[in-house]
Amino acid sequence: MRLQVGTKIKFRSEKQRYTVQASSDRFAICTKPFNPRKTVLYTIIDFDEGVRGTENLIFCMGFETRKLCEEALERLGRGDSAVSYRTRIPLDIE
Repeated sequence: MRLQVGTKIKFRSEKQRYTVQASSDRFAICTKPFNPRKTVLYTIIDFDEGVRGTENLIFCMGFETRKLCEEALERLGRGDSAVSYRTRIPLDIE
């Protein structure tokens, strides 16, 4: 399943919608505003495994811009990173 960049999606366990910033056939990187810190929160969807969560890198590169999200998507596609096993939850798109 490939989501179009710019699409808004909602997860059942969240109140606010995420915006798709980068997408491939397997992964989608989505962000939503986090106003108290003037940044964004992100989640990575792995359609093959049916989960979502954060990246498994200790010092991730950031997800504040679309370019950074596209770079993260490239890392995921190459296998240099993945959805973290510690923070993953089942995929629950409404």
